[in-house]
Amino acid sequence: MLEGGCTPVKEGVLEKRSDGLLQLWKKKRCILTPEGLLLIPPKQPPQEPAAAAAPPGAEAAKIKELPFSTMKTVDCVERKGKYVYFTVVMAEGKEIDFRCPQEQGWNAEITLQLVQYKNRQAILAVKSTRQKQQHLVQQHGPRLRSASNSA
Repeated sequence: MLEGGCTPVKEGVLEKRSDGLLQLWKKKRCILTPEGLLLIPPKQPPQEPAAAAAPPGAEAAKIKELPFSTMKTVDCVERKGKYVYFTVVMAEGKEIDFRCPQEQGWNAEITLQLVQYKNRQAILAVKSTRQKQQHLVQQHGPRLRSASNSA
C-alpha cells in the first residue's frame, strides 16, 4: 500500500479489539495513507514498503493491510471516558473494532481519507465512462450522422 511514494497521512498507535474469546484490546502501530490503513504490531521495527509484501511466514506477515478498496464505512462512534470507540466495516461484512484517546481523532481521519478515496474512485469511473462514450462517438459518429441524414 505504501508503494509508489504513498505518503502517510497519520501515524500513531490505535488499539484493536482481538477476535478471540476474550476480545482483548491490543495496541497496533498504525499508518494511515490515502489508500488505506496499515496495522503493525508495536514491537515490530518499521520496514520498507517492499518488505511489507514479504512471503507468508516471514516476520512482515504480521502487518495487516486494510485498503479503502475493501472498506465500506467507519461506524459506531461512541465516546466513553477518555476513549473514542469505532468500528471499521469491511466490504465483505467483517467488522473491526478500534479505540483511541479522544484527542487523537483517528476515527475522523480514517473517515475523511475513506471519503476522499471513494470520491477519487467515482471521478475515475466518470472519466472512464466519458472516454468510452467519446471513443464510441468517434468510431460510430460518421455512420450515425449519415443514417440520420438519409432518414
